[in-house]
Amino acid sequence: ISFVKDRFVVDCCVSLHRAEKTEVLSDDLLQIEKRMEVVRLASHSVHKRLVSCMQGGVGTDVEKRQKKLPMMALSQAMQDGGSSLGEDGLIGKMMEICGEIEKQLAVEQAQHEMQIERDVLDPLNQLAEDEIPNILKQRKQLAKLVLDYDSAKTRYKAAKSNNSQAMGGKLDPLKDEMDEALNKVEICKDQLSADLYNFASKEGDYARYFVMLLEAQADYHRRSLAALEEAMPNIQKNQDTLTEKPAFGTALEEHLKRTNRDIALPIEACVMMLLETGMREEGLFRIAAGASKLKKLKAALDCSTSQLEEFYCDPHAVAGALKSYLRELPEPLMTFSLYEEWVQASNFTDSDKRLQSLWTTCSRMPETHKANFRYLVKFLARLAQDSDVNKMTPSNIAIVLGPNLLWSKTEGTLAEMAAATSVHVVSIIEPIIQHADWFFPEEVNFNVTGMFNKSSHPATPDPEPNLDRKRPGSTGQDGDSHAPRKDRYLSRPNLSLQESRGLAVSAFYLVADESITVTETPTEDLPCPDFKAAP
Repeated sequence: ISFVKDRFVVDCCVSLHRAEKTEVLSDDLLQIEKRMEVVRLASHSVHKRLVSCMQGGVGTDVEKRQKKLPMMALSQAMQDGGSSLGEDGLIGKMMEICGEIEKQLAVEQAQHEMQIERDVLDPLNQLAEDEIPNILKQRKQLAKLVLDYDSAKTRYKAAKSNNSQAMGGKLDPLKDEMDEALNKVEICKDQLSADLYNFASKEGDYARYFVMLLEAQADYHRRSLAALEEAMPNIQKNQDTLTEKPAFGTALEEHLKRTNRDIALPIEACVMMLLETGMREEGLFRIAAGASKLKKLKAALDCSTSQLEEFYCDPHAVAGALKSYLRELPEPLMTFSLYEEWVQASNFTDSDKRLQSLWTTCSRMPETHKANFRYLVKFLARLAQDSDVNKMTPSNIAIVLGPNLLWSKTEGTLAEMAAATSVHVVSIIEPIIQHADWFFPEEVNFNVTGMFNKSSHPATPDPEPNLDRKRPGSTGQDGDSHAPRKDRYLSRPNLSLQESRGLAVSAFYLVADESITVTETPTEDLPCPDFKAAP
């Protein structure tokens, strides 16, 4: 009964002193411990997200990774598509070449993911799943040992405070139990403290993992970019070689170089079609064509097709396509650089001086522009020969077509340009058409490439092969005066070039449907064709 009573007294004392907990870690170690748990959670989250970015999977070799990559599947699809289409077409050729590049990029990506897994993922996983959990486990072990020590210590104090004779013989075992518990606490505490300090000292190394991630990504993108830059010249070369760039809206020199032509395809094609079916069509270049037919013809010419038979029966669509091509050139056929010279040449009141100045300016045109201008002027002169039927005199042709041949670089819309320069353009283009064989005495074969049906209109001959190359009205070395050449194209046989400048010309251009309203007020009582706008 006495023993039970003494034991009850000891347990009561232990219960009373249980709240006295021994704290064995210093404040700085407690701060490291608290921060370590946050690091573990953050590292685990980053590791999880980074694993989801690994498109080739984790824990596999390079070859297996490559097969899992979406980019490798894309490469295979492109190469299969290229094989089925063949290398004759541009699409098949480009799919095969670009598919091979995609394969190279997939290989780079697989190697990149392998590097990320080795240098970043594995260390992060080791930190979040092994190193920090082991330290935290050791911290829990220390807490248990401290609790055991506190209990042994409490029991010892309780027994010591009891003065009964029965408890006096048990103080030594209780003290030995307390000392042993304290020794275990000290050993665990030293080990935990070392691990915590070691963790704190290695925080810079842990932070390095994220820097290594960016470095690996930068290296991967550099290698990928280098592969692309190495491949792009060859791809661009094939693209330029096989691509048929649209003619409309492309600079004349670029189009001629790309197609290896001397005369632009839209100009030759439209001229050949008009020579066949449009020379006696009234109001050619003036009457607007159907929008759908014009759009279809322009698309066909952009594809460089020679199968244009269906358009022969619609000369107005053909004329509209020719006007549209000239208007859409980035630089007018008669060039920006010579604009002022053309205008100055047209300002001469003396017809002979004006013609000579126009000829001089014409001779200064770039060869590509001059060749196409000569070709077009020769055709327009041929068209004017039938002006009694088609009503398209040199003056009328100059009015409707001139603004598409020459405009100022500084001016805005086509309508503004036409309103500002219409009179100048007419006085420039009209005499060139009137005296086409004087400006360009050499013959012109309209079917330059031979890709069109043989025209019933052969090359234009020089009507006066023995004519000296002098401007009209000039005086020869023998003192004889050469009279100005008779205009073979004007429907007004008595209207001289100087008189034609007396015409008051007004033009209002509607760009949307290409319709043009033109009025002419002769200064003399001369016959004038009925020249009204299309409805």
